[in-house]
Amino acid sequence: MKRFSAHPSSERRVSETELTMVGTGGPVATFSAWDYVVFAGTILGASAIGLFQAFRGRKETSSAEFLLGGRQMTAVPVAMSLTASFMSGITVIGTPTEAYRFGVPFWLFGFSYAIMSVVTAEVFVPLFYRLGITSAYEYLEMRFSRPIRIIGTSMYIAQTVLYTGMVIYAPALALNQITGLDLWGVLVATGAVCIVYCALGGLKAVIWTDVIQMVIMLAGFVAVIARGAVLQGGFAKIWEDAGRGGRLEAFDFDPDPLKRHTFWTIVLGGSVMWVSIYSINQSQVQRYISCKTLGHAKM
Repeated sequence: MKRFSAHPSSERRVSETELTMVGTGGPVATFSAWDYVVFAGTILGASAIGLFQAFRGRKETSSAEFLLGGRQMTAVPVAMSLTASFMSGITVIGTPTEAYRFGVPFWLFGFSYAIMSVVTAEVFVPLFYRLGITSAYEYLEMRFSRPIRIIGTSMYIAQTVLYTGMVIYAPALALNQITGLDLWGVLVATGAVCIVYCALGGLKAVIWTDVIQMVIMLAGFVAVIARGAVLQGGFAKIWEDAGRGGRLEAFDFDPDPLKRHTFWTIVLGGSVMWVSIYSINQSQVQRYISCKTLGHAKM
């Protein structure tokens, strides 16, 4: 056994078999057997959901069933799916780094989400739900013209292709660094599994897979927070360290738009950004209108 310092005031023991040496000679944790079990189980579980939904709905082949889950979904799984759809590897990896380097102003996005939720639920969701459409871009054709719909759809496809590439790359790179798995192999495997369960199971498979992913992510968050608190000597010690480091200054009312984070840039700018994502983005609208009632959709 070797002893590695986790913090100046606390030490922990790490088994040599759990470490691998990288180019700099530093210790890096690797996957254990149980980590591989969880990883494989997640991949297989996602595929199984797609297959289950495919066989379950094989007698109902309408576009409404495939694209909207027969409009029979309820609020809780759809809400978890909405969250998971934009809580990507970029968010999970990037947000803690942002908070560590620049402090807690990121918390102010909670106000942005509250504003976005009200605007979306009261303005956009009722409109799309009552029209009975399957795509947000159908509204563009109904309101304007078919060329406008094609332009909007094309822009969404281009944006989604670029965004999805980054979303898949971030966790694939993390897995590559931790496990040594081939980067391109992880990318292809992840993409293939997503294509399989989406193509076979439709929106229901997507939503229920998102639910499982959200449970796994939330469990991971809790585990990391709990382990961090133990290593650092409790939440009070963490809060004290953050205060000494100047990371607890959240409310900056400076009107300068060039500053990294202020109350105005996050609350006002963030509200506009999140409304554009959660109110009219096709991946979100499709989930809203899959709910069995307008009440569930607004909830």
